[in-house]
Amino acid sequence: MATKTTPTQFIAQARAEIAKVVWPSRREVMLTTIMVFIMAALTATFFSLVDMAIRFGLKLIIGGL
Repeated sequence: MATKTTPTQFIAQARAEIAKVVWPSRREVMLTTIMVFIMAALTATFFSLVDMAIRFGLKLIIGGL
């Protein structure tokens, strides 16, 4: 059976874990943010092209409504 942790012990353990966190530098945050925007733009472009191709194919099949 697990032992119970008191609130004081919990706070001490939480502080110890928070001290282990390695925060990213400002440069790392900026680079990853830029990469996210680039990947979002590439994904949007890809799906737009796929959508246009499917629409074109359906127009050929259905008869250009």
